[in-house]
Amino acid sequence: MIEPIPEQTESVVTAVIDAAFRVHTTLGPGLLESVYEACLCHELARRGLAFERQLHLPIIYEGLRLEAGLRLDLVVADCVIVELKHVEKVLPVHKAQLLTYLKLTGHRVGLLFNFNVERIKEGIFRVVR
Repeated sequence: MIEPIPEQTESVVTAVIDAAFRVHTTLGPGLLESVYEACLCHELARRGLAFERQLHLPIIYEGLRLEAGLRLDLVVADCVIVELKHVEKVLPVHKAQLLTYLKLTGHRVGLLFNFNVERIKEGIFRVVR
């Protein structure tokens, strides 16, 4: 049986989605991913949410710690991984990347935002492990 996602995590998910809506409504599509990341961080801070930005993620392979250069765009409230994209279309590999990050960190919920859409609701993907 799969454990339900804790209510606190769901509250964080809702707040992150609200913040992304605010950013996209204000800026629209067409900017660099780094611009959306900076603005989303500002919105998260305004909402009092703790987050880590561009968090380095080492890989443990057969007991060996590898500094493979993986970076998580955002980890919010130490429970939700956020990946930001500005692509023509979200591909299965983008969702697989987020799922891999969830597995490597032990987190259960991730949000993938593609800001290159007319309406942000078309660019929000929730990934649960």
